[in-house]
Amino acid sequence: MTINIQFVNLDHSPTLAAHTEEKLKKLAEKYEWLINADVFFKEEGNEPEKGKICNIQLSLPGPRIFATSNEKNYELAVKETISDLIIQLKKRKETYKTY
Repeated sequence: MTINIQFVNLDHSPTLAAHTEEKLKKLAEKYEWLINADVFFKEEGNEPEKGKICNIQLSLPGPRIFATSNEKNYELAVKETISDLIIQLKKRKETYKTY
């Protein structure tokens, strides 16, 4: 799986990129039919408690899967986004099963 990480209007963070890649590689091991992951980190300043946004779009056979989360730090946002993706991937895997 190819992983593309972009920081929108933010400085590049190697530790955050490495953390995100590690989580996505674990996901790719479980779901070997994943092709590509596009990750976008953004910051929104209108909310004092939150505002750290993580968007992840997965390319796979069939329609793409997308999830986003808005948390108080980027690590939490990555965790929440990936847990949302796992739910969608489990549903998609059910459609791939052969009977």
